[in-house]
Amino acid sequence: QVQLVESGGGLVQAGGSLRLSCAASGSIVSIGVMGWYRQDPVKQRDLVATTTSGGRTNYADSVKGRFTISRDTAKNTVYLQMSSLKAEDTAVYYCKAAVMTWDYRLYVDYWGRGTQVTVSA
Repeated sequence: QVQLVESGGGLVQAGGSLRLSCAASGSIVSIGVMGWYRQDPVKQRDLVATTTSGGRTNYADSVKGRFTISRDTAKNTVYLQMSSLKAEDTAVYYCKAAVMTWDYRLYVDYWGRGTQVTVSA
């Protein structure tokens, strides 16, 4: 079994910064793409940023230049550094990882439970 645990969310003023972390644990053989998604109460869950095991990154247009995704392979952890935050960044942020486990030698997507980010105007 694999668990993804997010941390680092909270309340911040517009223009401020937050750093989210997501640590994967369990019977992990390898992790492929890791990423962050967000969802507010009235919208679907949208991609924020992803990073491959090789370090390639992809960002939603709305966060380019403000957010930076990175990962620590040794710690099975992915980070999201968020700067110049806006009220419209308010959402629950979810971590997703494609994980190969010892029991099932294929990559399977796992999700964290989410962390709330609230940006006050």
